[in-house]
Amino acid sequence: MSILISKKTFVLVQGITGGEGSRAAREMILYGTNVIAGVTPGKGGQITEDKIPVYNTVREALAKHPEINASLIAVPSLFAADAAREAIANNIPLVNILTEKIPVHDVAVVIKEAREAGVLVIGPSSVGIISPHTSKIGAIGSSDIARRVFSPGPVGVISKSGGMTSEISRILTDAGIGQSTAVGIGGDVLLGATLADIARLFQKDKQTKAIVIFGEIGGTYEEELAEAIINNEITKPVVALVAGGFGKALPQGTVLGHAGAIVSQGKGSAESKIRALKKAGVHIAKQPEDIAKILKRIGITSHPLHLPLEKGESTSTPPLFKGSLSAGQAGLGGVRKQKKNY
Repeated sequence: MSILISKKTFVLVQGITGGEGSRAAREMILYGTNVIAGVTPGKGGQITEDKIPVYNTVREALAKHPEINASLIAVPSLFAADAAREAIANNIPLVNILTEKIPVHDVAVVIKEAREAGVLVIGPSSVGIISPHTSKIGAIGSSDIARRVFSPGPVGVISKSGGMTSEISRILTDAGIGQSTAVGIGGDVLLGATLADIARLFQKDKQTKAIVIFGEIGGTYEEELAEAIINNEITKPVVALVAGGFGKALPQGTVLGHAGAIVSQGKGSAESKIRALKKAGVHIAKQPEDIAKILKRIGITSHPLHLPLEKGESTSTPPLFKGSLSAGQAGLGGVRKQKKNY
């Protein structure tokens, strides 16, 4: 088993005619994901190079493909919230937002509407989700690299960093420990699904025997996870690596990398997060290589089938969509003239 995605996941790509959307769609298809439709306002009726039909609206796509149960949002930042809200309004149960730099207020509206509709939002700024050798959504790993880095097994991975989602999985795979699902939740100030939300899903998953998280300074998502563990909502072993210890030497309010990496008024520091996690009984890794050692020490092992990386290959994923392209460059030409679309 796995969480969130499986062979029965049927994906709609919103922004499929843009550079990021088309690239993500192709890599998903090559990995075996069921990408069955795309949406770009004003380009309905087109067929992509990968033979995916394009529609003007989500409603039109669902009318032709009612089996759609997940959507990838790969549109410019100014239009991403509206795209996500359209998916939510049409009751697509899983919405993965690849786009970065979406205005915080817009994200807040998306999260509110998603909760009211019972829709799970992963992101924004999410690198994607992968259930090894089964399915993937988003930019996480090229199809070939993904088959070498990610391997099926008993460990659930949750990361606020896209690159570390792949790096931690590679370390586990090299150590003979596979993954049930790896989820890049994004590193923004406001997120749809949190560390605790995804950990609760892993708690219910029979394949998952342990959970690994990569956290970083800023926000209180790690502390919320610790509280959920203390409340016995999560009883499976958890290993955590929290980055940003150097942040204590910087002025409060300094933003580091991800939009959510802000320490303010003594909250959100790596030290405070590690204290909370330790209090909850979480195993703390000081560096990435410690994660596999800790898992083996507590009895978590597997023997995944994987291919070694070729010389010169990297575990890094393509850069996330920065939201800086024009509507035309992203395959959304004429979009500003459409009142009810992106």
